[in-house]
Parts: sequence; structure tokens; C-alpha cells
Amino acid sequence: MKLSDMRALLDKRNIQLTRSLGQNFLHDANQLKRIADAGEVTKADRVLEIGPGLGPLTELLLDRAGEVLAIEMDLRLVTVLKERFPELNLLHADALEFIRRESRDWSEWKLVANLPYSVASPILVEMALAPQRPQQMTVTLQLEVAQRLMAAADDDDYGVLTLLVQLEYEPRGWFKIPADCFFPAPNVDSACVTLVRRETPLLPDALRPGFVRIVKRAFSQRRKMMLKLLKAEWPAEKLQQAFTELNISPMERAEKLSLEQFVALTTFLSGVSK
Repeated sequence: MKLSDMRALLDKRNIQLTRSLGQNFLHDANQLKRIADAGEVTKADRVLEIGPGLGPLTELLLDRAGEVLAIEMDLRLVTVLKERFPELNLLHADALEFIRRESRDWSEWKLVANLPYSVASPILVEMALAPQRPQQMTVTLQLEVAQRLMAAADDDDYGVLTLLVQLEYEPRGWFKIPADCFFPAPNVDSACVTLVRRETPLLPDALRPGFVRIVKRAFSQRRKMMLKLLKAEWPAEKLQQAFTELNISPMERAEKLSLEQFVALTTFLSGVSK
């Protein structure tokens, strides 16, 4: 779908795009192909697309995948998509609410999408922490969010989002997408990131809530020492023992700890609370 086609379709339907819904549609054919290629979509795949918009990526996915499920929040766009792709399995829903509400098995699915920027981070966290999470996620989002997903310990972008997603997924690559590839052009830079589900989980499912709790508390005040922050929820004696045995300085801040250290700390503190 060329930019001229996109403009013509919107004008014909008298559709005014809503900035609050993150409606910046990718129209550049080369970038769309790069996304589909990065998603490694084949006829053996079941693909979830969130926020298809007018369907430029949907068209590629339908051609390549065995099955495509698209979730679109804007009813005006749902009408357009139904007319353009009558074969598409399409849901009119708030994707974030749908994912939170519906307990679905996504383990054999791939997520390939230009995510609405306003909800990209919570959608990724929900999918990453789902009991039966997708095998791969290839998503376009704000560059700064992409940098958080790719970050390592002691990077400026390293934080809660990094750890909650990387607990279950390994970043496998990314590329930047210029603003003028979108209509309307966003005020921020964009990037496409591919995340692949870990073959061997770093933690059993039963310990994942504890990991989330530790990470969120540890990063609740980035400039404070992690040990002091954790004392609000765990006994000081047990924390001191954990830090000593795991060779973590009591003066350390959360941003210095690696994913593996957070995993080890979770395992040590498992089931312990005030």
C-alpha cells in the first residue's frame, strides 16, 4: 500500500487519524518487507498482528503465514480491513485488555506488528510474562523502547522493561525505521526489534511473580542502593545473607546487576517476605 493509496483511502472514508491511539501507519514497502523478513514468517506459522491499521503489513503476513489473527481497536479501520481482507481473522478489541482478559495459548504463535506506541511496553510485558507466551516477537516501536529491550546491565536504558522481557526472551537484532516511512510522521524515531523465546527458562513459572516483585522494587528509586529498597519487603537478615552469598555489594544499585544476578537473587529469596 503506497502512501498515495493510504491518503486516498482515508480521504474517501473521511477518517481522521487519532494521535492518542498511536495511529502512525507504516507505508514504506522496503521497511514492511524487512519486518516480515525479520519475523521469519512461513506457511507453518500462526501470526498475531496488533494494530493492523489499514493493513499494509497484514497483506504481507496473509501472503506468507498459515494463519493470521489481527486485533484492531478502531472500528472505522475494522470496517476497512474486513473489506480489504475478507479472509482475515479479525477482532475488534483493545489488544491490551484482550491479552489480559483472555487466557490463550500463544506458544505456537509469532507476534509480528507495528505496535501502537502508547501501549507497546505493557503489551510486550503481558505477552512475555504469559504462561504460554509466543515463540517469537518482531515488533516496531519507539526507538527508546527498543533500546530498553536490547539493553544490558549498566546501560542507561537498562531497567524494569529490559528485565521483565529478557527473562523470557533473547534480543536477536533490530533496525531503525525513519520517521518519514510513516503517515503521519511521528515525532519520535522508531525501530523494529526481534525477540526470541528462550529454549530453557531461567526461572520456573512459580518464581516469576517473585522476580517481577524484586525487579520493580529494586528500580523504584534508581539512585538508591538496592539493598535499602528491598528491605521494605524482605527481612534485612535474609537480604544480607543473599547479598553475601551471591557476592553482591550492599552498596550496589539495581542498574549494575545483570539479569542472571536478579534470577539468582529471586531463587534465594523465593517464598520469603515479611
